Amino acid sequence: MDKQLFLRVCDEVIGQRQGLNGIGTLGEKTVHSVLKSYYSPDNSNHEIKVGGFVADIYSGSEIVEIQTRDFNKLRRKLTAFLAFAPVTIVYPIPHIKLLRWVNPQTGEISPPRKSPKKGSPYVIFNELYKIKDFLSNPNLCLKIVLINLEEYRFLDGWSHDKKKGSSRCDRIPTELVHEIRINNLEEYQVLIPESLGLEFTSKDFKKASGLPLHHAQTALNVLNFIEAVDRVGKRGNSFVYSRKMADTMNADIVDLKKTDLKKTDLKKADPKKLKPSTKKASLNI
Repeated sequence: MDKQLFLRVCDEVIGQRQGLNGIGTLGEKTVHSVLKSYYSPDNSNHEIKVGGFVADIYSGSEIVEIQTRDFNKLRRKLTAFLAFAPVTIVYPIPHIKLLRWVNPQTGEISPPRKSPKKGSPYVIFNELYKIKDFLSNPNLCLKIVLINLEEYRFLDGWSHDKKKGSSRCDRIPTELVHEIRINNLEEYQVLIPESLGLEFTSKDFKKASGLPLHHAQTALNVLNFIEAVDRVGKRGNSFVYSRKMADTMNADIVDLKKTDLKKTDLKKADPKKLKPSTKKASLNI
């Protein structure tokens, strides 16, 4: 992980987009563009046709796909790509987000306001559920990327203040917080909260991860499917799960304990230290 390189790439991409009449005007959004340049500065590796599909990055030995949501759209690509080369899916998660509101009539942009929502790696499970049949493929790796960002939204919603039901214009990365690479099934242990005991239910997982209950149930469905946990019984109407302890753990597990995974840790983040990007984002309304 190279935070300084990430900031340089952010400045370069935002500068290029200002020269092209603003953020949110291109087919490719800024988060996607920044991550593509960060993981492969060589533009000749970008947008390469492989097996009838276009890969975000193909280095000649590895395919990288950057997916911000809708993993179900990856299924056909993965079928083709995994037979051809190792594939890494990069999944960016907004860790701390500053919201800016854009008036679509005047182009006026509001000062940034910190969102009360904070992202954690556990939110990836809803997406992993959509591709769980591929997770055991030894050619597939995941890279979860926590980033701080500014989100620009149009004031075009249905509520009185135009915010509810509003559409998103773009998201501008401001800081790389943490990267988690999962290379094999054993390393999915990093996505099981450390505070859980050896046996736990979906309600326990909900409390430890901060996920809503139905998302915690989805997480355990995925973990059980890839045999990172075992279903060992029932407690009332709830299934009881037991973690499988790997012989060795990825170093990311240790790093995760020191970062902002836990709900209590997330509350310690100081919004005063979250400075907006140095370059002003221009919008072509």
